[in-house]
Amino acid sequence: MMGETWLWDMRQVKVVCRELNCGNPVSESRGPLIEDGRGVRLFGGVTMLRCSGDESSIRQCGIRGGPGFCDGEYYHHVTCSESVRLVDGAGLCSGRVEVKSNQSWASVCEADFDRQDAEVVCGEFGCGAPAALQGGLYGEGEGQTWDKEFQCKGNESLLLDCDTSDRENNTCLPGNAVGLTCSEPDDVRLVGGGSRCAGGVEWYDQGEWRTVGADDWDQRDVAVVVCRQLGCGSTVSVLPGNTTRGFGVYCDGSESSLRECRRTYDLRPGLTVICSDLLVQPDIYLTDPMGGVFRGHQGPEMFRGYNFTITCSTQPQYPGGSFLLTFTGSNRTQTQPAVNHSAAFLFPAADDSHQGTYSCVYENYVFSHNFSSESELLSLTITASPLPAFIIRHVVVLLILLTAITTSYLYYKPTRRQKRVNRVSSMDLYVNAMEMVSLSSRAEAGPGEERAAQGTE
Repeated sequence: MMGETWLWDMRQVKVVCRELNCGNPVSESRGPLIEDGRGVRLFGGVTMLRCSGDESSIRQCGIRGGPGFCDGEYYHHVTCSESVRLVDGAGLCSGRVEVKSNQSWASVCEADFDRQDAEVVCGEFGCGAPAALQGGLYGEGEGQTWDKEFQCKGNESLLLDCDTSDRENNTCLPGNAVGLTCSEPDDVRLVGGGSRCAGGVEWYDQGEWRTVGADDWDQRDVAVVVCRQLGCGSTVSVLPGNTTRGFGVYCDGSESSLRECRRTYDLRPGLTVICSDLLVQPDIYLTDPMGGVFRGHQGPEMFRGYNFTITCSTQPQYPGGSFLLTFTGSNRTQTQPAVNHSAAFLFPAADDSHQGTYSCVYENYVFSHNFSSESELLSLTITASPLPAFIIRHVVVLLILLTAITTSYLYYKPTRRQKRVNRVSSMDLYVNAMEMVSLSSRAEAGPGEERAAQGTE
């Protein structure tokens, strides 16, 4: 066979399904001859249909390439949804829900359609889980309104497999035609790059993961679609892959997912894609060794005078990097290198200047580019302690001392002579502990109060 073995993209399939009044495209594949003998194989040049996806008939699509003739060995297999469709959406996985009723299409009222119904529709189109479900999200239908309420369990293969019941209210107010946005299908992945947003491109096709390839001039557009489908931000770089045996994909860069692009089973060089959201989101959390932090109505609250630590951490993707701790209460920032993928920022005594919002920014230089990722915000409130910090500290010391004496008494049974020695030792421990308490109190009282205390003595 001369020329390339092309598969259609979803724009051609969309036109075919529309022309046949069979709903939305679900899949397209290249297969052997079917029983009725229909099929097309092109010789003497490459013949391609170029559709925008808005045509009402396949005959309205443009044609590129030379003439061909029927050979009857391969055919394009198209699967349409038949009885349900998504209209006026941005791609194959979003739009206003419409159901075929007596060979015409009816919009569905928001009150008659819930998340379990949405799960079935998203699965029927080969899309991911429902991401948005809202009345009027994609406009109002021009025709009739579906007069049943769907009662799906969520595990049905088709929407019309679900049970239905008569609607309690026969009217559907304007703005309530349900619109649905499904997440993109989980059929593309990046492997070998240490992140779900970096690596060689693979596509799940006909039951197996296959390497994706593209010509040099088309690799950037393919990378843009891959990063978009994976929710990984924008494309940072495109590198040569580790194989020259990937099946060819051709995109114009505007597609929502890779399955909307044209593809061929003729081999093309593989490609490695690096997306901007390479680093996972770091974590931020607050700890203190003295029990001075507690959960308030608007987040963590810290007693004034207590020391505390803010820790930043991230998953072990790449070695090295650093953490930047930002504070919205001022322009103050602190930076520490990442050790074992984390860093701890110590604050010796909380006061009102520490009240505000903190965040961790993890930065690393990988794949010859600088990347960063910011944590969620941590809002910290500083409040007065119910007891002065030095009193609590003294009570803690005395409790520790009492525990040590009690433990010694219970676990050791000394002789009288040993008891006298131990009593002396216990008194020494008590005197030493009280001296520590006294020194701690003087250190907190400050020079002026210390002199006043000495004058009183």
